[in-house]
Amino acid sequence: MEEILELKDMLLKGDIKGSLAIVEELEQMSKDDKINNIGSYGIIVLLHLIKQQVENRSTRSWESSIRNSARTIQRKNKRRKAGGFYLTPEELRLTLEEVYPDAVDAAAREVEEGRYEPEELEELVNKEEIIDRALALILPPE
Repeated sequence: MEEILELKDMLLKGDIKGSLAIVEELEQMSKDDKINNIGSYGIIVLLHLIKQQVENRSTRSWESSIRNSARTIQRKNKRRKAGGFYLTPEELRLTLEEVYPDAVDAAAREVEEGRYEPEELEELVNKEEIIDRALALILPPE
């Protein structure tokens, strides 16, 4: 909020250069917020995909959670007024790669009732395959 007040003050003073710097900062803050939000739902998608791969099964609950989280990511990534998306497919992949360790940690507590440590669980799954599958569920069809 203080950035907006500072921006208003700079605009009233005619400080265009300073105003643009604040606008860029606000843009980055907004994008960081989108990335964090998308990452939170990405953990849920990855968690269940990891569980499916390790346990070689699925449940209706897991499927529903994956679907709902993927749809939420799609909605949060869509620019409503300007059209397009906040994050490119490459940025989405990077976000999923960044939160992957958190998903492995969460999955380690759940797979076979916590049988594996995160490091052991990581050995049992194909990270690239999991991330590719998550992206296929999240990205809109072309």
